[in-house]
Amino acid sequence: MKLDRRWLYLVLALLVALPLLAPPRLPLAASPPTRAYRDAIARVPHGATVLVACDFDPASAAELAPMARATFHQLLAGGCHVVVVSLWSGGAPLADRLLREEAAAFPGARDGVDYVNLGYQAGNEAVMARLAGGIATAFPADHAGRPSRDLPIVARARTARDVALLVCLSAGWPGAREWLQQVQGRAGIPVIAGVTGTSAPDLTPYLASGQLRGLLGGMSGAAEYEQLLGVAGPAARGMGAQSLAHAFVVLCIVGGSLAGLGRRRAA
Repeated sequence: MKLDRRWLYLVLALLVALPLLAPPRLPLAASPPTRAYRDAIARVPHGATVLVACDFDPASAAELAPMARATFHQLLAGGCHVVVVSLWSGGAPLADRLLREEAAAFPGARDGVDYVNLGYQAGNEAVMARLAGGIATAFPADHAGRPSRDLPIVARARTARDVALLVCLSAGWPGAREWLQQVQGRAGIPVIAGVTGTSAPDLTPYLASGQLRGLLGGMSGAAEYEQLLGVAGPAARGMGAQSLAHAFVVLCIVGGSLAGLGRRRAA
């Protein structure tokens, strides 16, 4: 009861910092939605085009960026053509950095041929609806300003119906729910999603109905996905820090409760 609370803050800081510096090997059991997400990408034929919507910003990057990084890794490793779009202004530069960092690990992958970031486009659901008429119609230029129609990767997949899989990485509105409503129904293509931990429960009905083929929820879903791929990514480090911090907070609550109960009985 007389312990200086600053010691608690110091212990908590160390418990958060140490796993980030030396990631522990956590025994994570991948959930069925996470396995379904991995398997949906694995079923995409070599050379097919996959549309990845990166609808998040720096505020949610801790959960969504590891998902995007691991997703790009699996897609490029499987020989898929990756087309990245964003309806969030903060998502385009984040996606561009992550995509280029992962593409650098595959020397044969060429920008504009094997992957491309078409950048940000304002309009929310209206942009999604325009994809049915043509990808270049909805996104006339890529993130670097090149005309989309001149890119070989866009020439191979002119509309959303030419896409083998839609991957929605979203932190809110517009996001996975709107992509399902606007594109999945119109184009009839398989859809998987990665969302924040608070958004995942809202999408479970779509998973149960089969409209959503796989789902990653929060940092735990990203860490499970990294483990399935055998990738040592930032989500696993984040889960270590989060788990130790949560355990310490629970321990403090229990210890404080017992100490308070003891003082009450003594009085």
